[in-house]
Amino acid sequence: MATKLTVLNNGSLRVEGDFEIVDAQGQPYGLAGRERVSICRCGLSKNKPFCDGSHKGHFEHNAEAFDLPAPKV
Repeated sequence: MATKLTVLNNGSLRVEGDFEIVDAQGQPYGLAGRERVSICRCGLSKNKPFCDGSHKGHFEHNAEAFDLPAPKV
C-alpha cells in the first residue's frame, strides 16, 4: 500500500502504508511492525512525535482539503 497521510478532525495525523519515520539525525523510530501510526500535531502528547490522545478537548481543527498556491520561483 502506498503511504497515505490523513489529517483528522480535532486530532492527529494518521500515517498508513509503507513508511519510515526518522528523527532529526536520521535515526529510525522502532515501529514494531506497525503499518499505521498517529502523529501528534497539538503538542500535548507525552509520547511525541506520536499521539497519545492528550489533544481531546484541547485542540480544534476541522480538516478540509484545499489547493495550495503554486510555489514561488
